[in-house]
Amino acid sequence: MPTKLFAALIILWSLTGSAAAGPDEDAVRDLLHSTFDKPEAKLDVAPVVAVAGYAIAGWTQGETGGRALLRNRNGRWAIILCAGDEIRNAEALRQAGIAPDVANTLAQALANAEQTVPADRLAMFARFEGLVRMDEVGNHPPVHDRAH
Repeated sequence: MPTKLFAALIILWSLTGSAAAGPDEDAVRDLLHSTFDKPEAKLDVAPVVAVAGYAIAGWTQGETGGRALLRNRNGRWAIILCAGDEIRNAEALRQAGIAPDVANTLAQALANAEQTVPADRLAMFARFEGLVRMDEVGNHPPVHDRAH
């Protein structure tokens, strides 16, 4: 049962960290803003949940939105993939290469964080169609060009 206790502690830590963003959440926001902000359309990034070197960030820009899955390697955050609702559950996160215990904890942290997100904003996250791998060489399309 230590794994369940560990997962519960991670969830509790991520929830308490959501009230006051930690360095991981701030770094994720900074990366997304520096990558996708446009003078005429700033990205709105929230919520951001980070667990064990992985993060999921909800974003909107104008009338579009989606979610980004990120990974921290050697102290640097990088976008793994962009999607809509497809990356909300643990199974999809496991398919993206995240260890089962971390995937479960990350999915639960996201579900908890999104409970306070207005329904219209959640609907915007779902507008992103498909799943775009961003960690493959040469595959870095702008996130906002894939949303509808």
